[in-house]
Amino acid sequence: MKSDAQLKSDVEAELGWEPSVHAEQIGVSAKNGVVELDGQVGSFSEKWAAERAAMRVSSVKALASEIKVVLPSSATRTDEDIARAAKNYLQWNYWVPDTVKVQVSDGWVTLSGKAEWQYQKEEAERLVRPLLGIKGVSNDITVSPRVKPTDVKVKIEDALKRNAEIDAGQIQIETSEGRVTLRGTVNSWAERTAAERAAWAAPGVTGVDDFITVV
Repeated sequence: MKSDAQLKSDVEAELGWEPSVHAEQIGVSAKNGVVELDGQVGSFSEKWAAERAAMRVSSVKALASEIKVVLPSSATRTDEDIARAAKNYLQWNYWVPDTVKVQVSDGWVTLSGKAEWQYQKEEAERLVRPLLGIKGVSNDITVSPRVKPTDVKVKIEDALKRNAEIDAGQIQIETSEGRVTLRGTVNSWAERTAAERAAWAAPGVTGVDDFITVV
């Protein structure tokens, strides 16, 4: 277990290593494995990148982000412009179904509608995240698979065992009618994310409750 000072130093170093982040604009504090980020950045994509950089650091158990997005005048766009750009990006992407809808209010993008797979939901968010003028993204897309879940637990267990990033022996899996619950312990947030991604990849999964603890 790292000391608070060491964890703070490691997160600051990781932010400085991330080329898409202006680390000098972001403050870091750490206490008992919980990291808090504050400050301001010029785009939502930079805020997202800073948060992901912090979560890559080992011993980070949780993250509280108070980073504010303050758009420069050159990046200001109307809601109509943002909505039009987002719609075009989504329509031109093979992975995103045409059931995904976009709504923009005061620079905040809300994605809604349905997708068959979690990766389609994630792809839709990935596309709109870097758009100029956005202040945040709410991903309310519902995952609604066509296929029925069969042998979900076994398939997820096998996937975890195949993944070099994950210590599968430390993770317990429960399934009920397409919903998956993950429990156990891992050594990093990246490992926790990889386990959740593996669960979502199983055919027929409609939801994942991730109670895995980072130690």
